[in-house]
Formats: sequence, structure tokens, C-alpha cells
Amino acid sequence: MRISKLRVVGFCGLALLATPAAAVEEPPFQLVAHWEGCEVRAYPALIVAETRMSGGRSGGEGGGFRTLADYIFGANARGQKFAMTAPVVETPSGDGWTMRFILPQGQKLADLPTPKDAKVEMKLAPPVRLGVAVFSGYASDSDVTNKARALADCLKTHGFEPDGPAALAQYDPPWTLGPWRRNEVMIPVK
Repeated sequence: MRISKLRVVGFCGLALLATPAAAVEEPPFQLVAHWEGCEVRAYPALIVAETRMSGGRSGGEGGGFRTLADYIFGANARGQKFAMTAPVVETPSGDGWTMRFILPQGQKLADLPTPKDAKVEMKLAPPVRLGVAVFSGYASDSDVTNKARALADCLKTHGFEPDGPAALAQYDPPWTLGPWRRNEVMIPVK
């Protein structure tokens, strides 16, 4: 049986597109509870870089991401670079959105270089318990709204009271195809 070079190249290309990105650091958490459709996780305090974006989530993603990426790729007082971590988290705030990068473990807030861009804020996010629902795809606004509603219902069914707005956590680079993308809707719980 003879296989054409074009088929082999095409198959290899598809395999590369479907392969998950190289492993990146994710924040540690303790699993508190798990049910079909949702779970509750306890996260420790985390050091984060944040920026606010005005307008709708999809309109501000590029600018917010670039602003934070510039900081971790060296646009700071020392030119220090940090490894990319996952997820990138977006939370509604006022009339816009806040985008957050979690810095690699082992950093101390007081030791971090000052961002060159005043729109980047470095902070210590306190420990939190989050209700989480995982889904794949490109995370449209309607997907996020529907997943957040279903997550809130799942949490209430199991005795957890939501305590804040739903955030979207995205784990994959933009070139990852929809079926292989990992997204999470997260809601703080009491």
C-alpha cells in the first residue's frame, strides 16, 4: 500500500494542530467537592498581574492580553522575563473587564519589578474557593453566560452559595482548535 507524501504531511499537520500546547504552570488548588457539571476548588493566595479593559470582553481581549504579555516578556523596570502560566482569567468589573495573569510560583510581590505600563497592577490575590465548570470551544459571550448560569444552578443544588461574578479562565494559546481548547467558568462561593 502506497501513501502519498501529501497525505502524510497533511496528517502530521493536523496532529500538530490538535496537540495541546507545551505544559505550562497552573496554580495549585485543593479539590473540595466534585459533581457532574461542576466542582468546588480552594486556591491559595496567588501573585497576579492585572489590567482593566473597557467595553465588552471580546473587544478588550487583545489589548489586555498584549499589555500583560508585555510585562511578563520584559516590559518592566528590570527587563525581567517570566514564564507564561495558565489560565488567563477575565472577570467583569464595572463597565468593563479585568484580565489577570497568574505569575509563576515562588515569586514575592515585594520583589517583582515595576511594570513600565501604568495599566498593569501587581497584587496578591487572596485565597478563594471557586465553583468551576469546564468546557471546550472558543468561549463566546453566550457560552460564558450559559455556562455561568448552569454552574450557579449546580452549586446551589449542592449547597454552595455563589458570592460574586463569574470569571472566564482560558488555558490555551489562540491557535488551539476549538475542540481541544480548555475553558473554565469560575464563580466565588461562600
